[in-house]
Amino acid sequence: MPLRKYKPVTPGLRFKTLPTFEEITKDKPEESLVVTLKKKGGRNNYGRITCRYRGGGSKRYYRIIDFKRDKLNIPAKVASIEYDPNRSTRIALLNYSDGEKRYILAPLELKVGDKIMAGDEVEIKPGNAMPLAKVPLGTMIHNVELRRGKGGQIARSAGGMAQLVAKEGEYGHLRLPSGEIRLVRLECFGTIGQLSNIDHENISFGKAGRTRWMGRRPRVRGVAMNPVDHPMGGGEGKSSGGRHPTTPWGKATKGLKTRKRKLSDRWIVKRRK
Repeated sequence: MPLRKYKPVTPGLRFKTLPTFEEITKDKPEESLVVTLKKKGGRNNYGRITCRYRGGGSKRYYRIIDFKRDKLNIPAKVASIEYDPNRSTRIALLNYSDGEKRYILAPLELKVGDKIMAGDEVEIKPGNAMPLAKVPLGTMIHNVELRRGKGGQIARSAGGMAQLVAKEGEYGHLRLPSGEIRLVRLECFGTIGQLSNIDHENISFGKAGRTRWMGRRPRVRGVAMNPVDHPMGGGEGKSSGGRHPTTPWGKATKGLKTRKRKLSDRWIVKRRK
């Protein structure tokens, strides 16, 4: 999917690039699979800001995505490929033979009219979901479960894919998009193929206003604040902070390890770094 560049008629268009959306086949979402999305502005259930610099942005509807792929051995036909404002990849609307409709994450080579299915004995082709035990080594997969029945949690963004590199006992060795190699139980489901919209990483917003449409507010540097607001604030004239970079709460920001020992650490064969 190529990107479209604009002539610099205005300053905002000079660096702007947009996808051509040529793979999109339907403008409006399926009404039965849409819910309203309330904005939080980075605040938790107590009303306190837990994620700074969030707020505003265009209104969106949330499309209900089937991450579990639990309709087993029931064929489905791809009705449309659609845009989803809540994620970077495209989504596909499936019409199942029993009459039900569901959205899934759309792989790169999936087209309208294709027949796909989830189950133990299905063909190795983009869009089909199956346990890792049935996936051939070296195959690119996405939307991979970490626990059977919980739904896909790995490789869900635009162009995302994981690779099954080995099988050993009850576990498969999965190379993740970050380069990490992780053990995943072979009973967990994954979907064949690489996700669509691979040019998403090359998009240039072109102007600050476009990030505001996405609900991202301006991020202020610590050295530009007052001492009451940030450890690196204050100073006569323009200062560079005068100390090692820290967070607003005084913790070092470069090199300090903050990861706690998790139960999931034992499943990591090779770290991403």
